[in-house]
Amino acid sequence: MKIIIVGCGRVGQTLAEKLNADGNDVTVIDTSSEKIRSVTDRCDVMGVVGNGATHAAQQEAGIDGADLFIAVTNSDELNLLCCLIAKKEGNCQTIARIKNPEYSKETQYLQNELGLVMVINPEYAAAEEIARVLRFPAAIKIEPFGKGRVELIKFRLSPEGLLAGLSVKEMMAKFHPDILVCTVERGDEAYIPNGDFVFKGKDVVSIVATPKNANDFFVKIHYKGHSIKDAIVVGGGVITHYLCEILERSGISIKVIEKDFKTCEEIASRWNKLTVINGNATERELLLEEGIERAGAFVALSQHDEENILLSLFAKEAGVRKLITKINRTDYDSVISRLDLDTVVCPKNVTADSILRYVRATKNSQGSNMETLYNIIEDKVEAAEFIVKEGSPVIGKPLKDLHFKRGVLVASIVRGERVLIPRGHDTIESGDAVVVVTKGQTIDNIADVLER
Repeated sequence: MKIIIVGCGRVGQTLAEKLNADGNDVTVIDTSSEKIRSVTDRCDVMGVVGNGATHAAQQEAGIDGADLFIAVTNSDELNLLCCLIAKKEGNCQTIARIKNPEYSKETQYLQNELGLVMVINPEYAAAEEIARVLRFPAAIKIEPFGKGRVELIKFRLSPEGLLAGLSVKEMMAKFHPDILVCTVERGDEAYIPNGDFVFKGKDVVSIVATPKNANDFFVKIHYKGHSIKDAIVVGGGVITHYLCEILERSGISIKVIEKDFKTCEEIASRWNKLTVINGNATERELLLEEGIERAGAFVALSQHDEENILLSLFAKEAGVRKLITKINRTDYDSVISRLDLDTVVCPKNVTADSILRYVRATKNSQGSNMETLYNIIEDKVEAAEFIVKEGSPVIGKPLKDLHFKRGVLVASIVRGERVLIPRGHDTIESGDAVVVVTKGQTIDNIADVLER
């Protein structure tokens, strides 16, 4: 596909890299020549220096032949204007980033009236991810599939835990869990394990299960998550606004620490049940004064990655059991993973996954529709959910008789209200929602899991 991206901030650069790596023809537009150079130096994309809302810049980027136009600048209004012009000039599909909470309530209206195929909101998606983890703190990350009927749950093994030293088949024989082990991260390595794979302490394991079966499994292995009753949130930005909105009726007591007095006033006026502290969270004495040692969770959502990392490490040292850290830059993923920060949230990756899902589904919808796409292990392993259509080559045969590509795992099958954790005798049928985990493979269609 020929794709034009306006805005070369963190989200735009991540999109350009991932869409280019997926084999698309990408052109980026930004007013900053430095940002354009940064993207074009790193990956094989075209760059245009200019205002993406102008006819001239869009013409130079090739709007006439574009299939998809994505506006992800920091201005919601500019993004909408860019998409309006692109729709008129090129008659292509358009996607706009909208992050303002006031606009977010009118997302459906904007999408319908302006003819947008998608409205993306990285900040709201990040807040949803944080809320899921706060509800089930034993997990590092939770990704929903099949409209929430099945979840991919990522957690870290304790060296003293019951799983360390067991193989996958020994674990299944001992605990009889109705789950599927999808991936294991060990240092810089990623595995889709077979039955002989042996767990080690500090492994990061991803399983697929229904919420109830996952909970039963964690009880059996004595991996009980404490319920979160209160949380300290640092930063009063857009993600915090959305998080407060989501958690308002959850029963979790929230204390927000923000240095800007005006922002504090705005938060306090919108949510009466919150405690809002006007102060600098980097001051150790303030955190101790506000009871960080007794907090059930600590959520670092400041604008600076370094500050978030430092604060989370201090919270860990102070004894906080659940840490959530927002990271915008992923250049140093390998270093950050060694800091054991518990849950790390990266808004730009959530956005990139949403758009990659749409692009792949558009490129190839024969036999299935891609519904969901997540990077389980960044640039190594991904999970995709497909709705299987009549005529797909995967239909009707037992899974053990299908010839899957190496590095492919069918993780779950949702059939109506039923959730199947697949075994060799199970089959895939038309209308099923199927979750596929892949390592080193780009899957656009359910048929791509099979050897040709």
